[in-house]
Amino acid sequence: MRIGIYLNARVKVLTANAFALLLLLFVSSLAIAAQTPEKSPNDNNQYRFIELDNGLRAILVFDKDADKAAASMNVAVGSGDDPKEREGIAHFLEHMLFLGTEKYPEPGEYQQFIKSHGGSHNAFTAFSNTNYFFDIQADYLEPALDRFAQQFAAPLFTADLVDRERNAVHSEFSAKQKEDGRRFYSVKKAASNPEHAFHQFAVGNLTTLENTDTNPLRPDLIEFWKTHYSANLMTLAVYGPQPLDELEAMVRVRFDAIENRDLEPKAHTEALLDPTVLPAKVTAEAIKDVRSLTLSFPISSQKDNYRTKPASYIANLLGHEGSGSLFDVLKKNGLADSLSAGIGMDTGENATLDISIALTPEGLRRHEEILPLVFRYIDIVREQGIKQQRFDEMQRLTQIDFRFRERGEPMHEVMRLSSQLQDYPAEDVLSAPWLMDRYAPNQYQEILSRLTPDNVMAYLLAPQLELKNPNVTQWYDTPWQIEPLDTEALRTDAPSAMAKALQLPLPNPFVPENLAMVPGKTMSKPELLGNQEGMAIWFARDTRFNTPKANVFFSLRTPAARVSARSHVLTRLLVDSINNNLNAWAYSARLAGLDYSIYPHLRGVTVRVGGYSDKLHTLMNRILMQVSAPDITRQRFDIARQNMIDGLKNKAKDRPVEQTSEFIQTALMEDTWSTEEKLQAAREVTLDELRSFAETLLSQVDPVLMAHGNITEAYTLNLAQQIDAIVLGKSDFVEVERSRMRKLPAEEMLVSLNVDHPDTGYTLYMQGKNTSFEERARFRLLAQIISSPFYKDIRTTRQLGYIVYATPFEMLETPALGFIVQSPTATQETIDQAVREFTEGFEADLNALSAERLEREKQAVISGILEQDRQLGEISGRYWREIDRGADGFDSREKLAEAVEAVNLEELKATFRDAALNRERALRAVTGGEGLSGNEARDLVLSQPPVTAK
Repeated sequence: MRIGIYLNARVKVLTANAFALLLLLFVSSLAIAAQTPEKSPNDNNQYRFIELDNGLRAILVFDKDADKAAASMNVAVGSGDDPKEREGIAHFLEHMLFLGTEKYPEPGEYQQFIKSHGGSHNAFTAFSNTNYFFDIQADYLEPALDRFAQQFAAPLFTADLVDRERNAVHSEFSAKQKEDGRRFYSVKKAASNPEHAFHQFAVGNLTTLENTDTNPLRPDLIEFWKTHYSANLMTLAVYGPQPLDELEAMVRVRFDAIENRDLEPKAHTEALLDPTVLPAKVTAEAIKDVRSLTLSFPISSQKDNYRTKPASYIANLLGHEGSGSLFDVLKKNGLADSLSAGIGMDTGENATLDISIALTPEGLRRHEEILPLVFRYIDIVREQGIKQQRFDEMQRLTQIDFRFRERGEPMHEVMRLSSQLQDYPAEDVLSAPWLMDRYAPNQYQEILSRLTPDNVMAYLLAPQLELKNPNVTQWYDTPWQIEPLDTEALRTDAPSAMAKALQLPLPNPFVPENLAMVPGKTMSKPELLGNQEGMAIWFARDTRFNTPKANVFFSLRTPAARVSARSHVLTRLLVDSINNNLNAWAYSARLAGLDYSIYPHLRGVTVRVGGYSDKLHTLMNRILMQVSAPDITRQRFDIARQNMIDGLKNKAKDRPVEQTSEFIQTALMEDTWSTEEKLQAAREVTLDELRSFAETLLSQVDPVLMAHGNITEAYTLNLAQQIDAIVLGKSDFVEVERSRMRKLPAEEMLVSLNVDHPDTGYTLYMQGKNTSFEERARFRLLAQIISSPFYKDIRTTRQLGYIVYATPFEMLETPALGFIVQSPTATQETIDQAVREFTEGFEADLNALSAERLEREKQAVISGILEQDRQLGEISGRYWREIDRGADGFDSREKLAEAVEAVNLEELKATFRDAALNRERALRAVTGGEGLSGNEARDLVLSQPPVTAK
């Protein structure tokens, strides 16, 4: 009996243990399932979601083939958390976290480590979150994560760096003080609800970040960090070729050190726009010749509706560009150049749905007619737009897009994932942007119920408004005014002819049906199929990413496009007409995963068509018909010419360093023209002249075709026959050589540009001797080694400005080194003296460079040159650039990498001495001070021969 009892008891114990084991396995399998988000069937990466003991949540990405690793930390704290007495402190904190930690106290050490191992880093502060990110050579992910984690666990906030970095924040503010984007944003803030945190100044400057004995900044900074930054508000994404267990170990041991202060993200329950003010129109004055009308409708937050996306459904209809759409009617009447619709801002409590329209000058004059027309179209959507079949089409397209999603660059992937982990459950973090689970007519109608004339803030931005007694924004000095809108007029005053033309889109004929892959192996490089009637035909079958997509490039090189500034202008106006004629018809193709661009370049015009290969030929055929016989109307000519004139005039209002750098490009590159020459030509050309130019443009051509992706050789040859029949029938074939760079004189040239901006712009361009791979390699390596020290010296130590960088300034394979500085305080002479002192001091650093350090910097450069292709479009673009430069071996990357590996220290020192110390073949373009005028410098450069291969 005892035995029986014993045996029975043992059986019970075994049964209980087995049950417990099964339960454990079951629970574990559930846990693993919860840790693995749903991914695209085309995604070969492995993912794991984890939550650390301190509450930090992380998504880990294992990509076995990755040559780059990356990480991003998203903190649910942003400018909306700034105290009213310390506006800009969240942004300032973002700056300070980079400048030393307890384990790595040296400021700039993190930046130097990342740069020396082939990586890059940055951060941004938004309203409700701050995102920090980097990428690096994959083998160095662990030590990079060690430095990265310390920034959140143990930052130093060194006192002298606090005072120094506030100058950098002020420089960032000053550099963008005359940019219309920032100025208009300041108006939106001023017109928003004063009780909402969005109303506050977000960037910060020397005033809001005051640092005095009576108001010290460092204690406030530390207090803000302690009361806002907490592990439980952080989401991390890490991407690398290390297995998931290894990635998890890297993360846990480092990021668990971040303190969990058990904080809650700030809830912004106040209305973004004061409902007692609506409906209203805000008018703001622009500096540049830009004209826009934005209708902003307060709606409820849409973050919880990510599975049904009602705002996307409505925005898809409102922003459609097909025949009869709001945009199409406005464009046909010469009133608008572009239109978009979508969520403007979403705080988690409130949101806005925005309709933004870029106006023509005529559209600006008649904007009061446009407003009621918008509401008429909203009524049509409300009455006729909520249909199951429309949803089915949208859902089908998102499913196809998700099914064949291509990988992005690791840095972009981690930025996206760390942000999305704040908004979506872990299981949906990969699929959330593509989810449209079900038809939700009640949700669509709920949004439409808020798109009414009594619930809108209209923003009008235009230059030279001559407002009477305007308000002026506090930090950006932008004149603006607000006035009530007449709701009855908005409901009833839509112009009848335009209102009658409005209609909702028809079913999309471009939804792909055949998504099969063509048979055959991926080709290692394009193959020249021949020169059919003078046209070079390149073909490369490529199915390595298992996506049924292709890219077709067709270049019409023609001497007519490069004769003069006038022909340059005419070519661009002709391309505008072609694009304008295609837009309404081809918009559906864009929605269905096809895209195209028709663009002018130094040798003529190129047509690029890409996307799902199923119906690519239909789109290409229509484009070719337009290229062959474009319909050029008076209305479009006038609008396009005015847009070009506005754009050229606006260049004088760009940032100083943008103007100095662009001057260098246009002065040195063959077949380019100054802004003044193009502006004069744009003002003089006529409609008859453009029509005549269109007829003669194709009389002499040097055509090239490349087809790459999920297509066959027969398809490519058939396409070539189409092109020949439609476009090239009456053309003579000539050779159009590639443009080159002009060689600079032996001595440094100093050019001073007259720029209306409080900041000083400085660009020092130091040109190489020839275009050989060996010379290009030396300049690439020199730029790699010098960039971090240059930034640390000029920006961090000397505090000369926010925009500071050293870069390889290579154009058309001509190597160069560039030093760029924009300063709110220093003259160009002061900047140049600092640059000279830096280069003289850096010579000793270069002389002392160890063999180990040199090899590390070489590998960093090589990793960038040979960076892994992740999408078909990247490979297509690279092949097309090789064809353009005549490198039919398609191995320029490999040759350049080999040349970098072969550089020795003595060669590098000689290159630095000639280029940076002695400034042989150097051009210094600055704003302010003494120097040649732009025209004088251009005339001098025009007399120089081109840079040669040896």
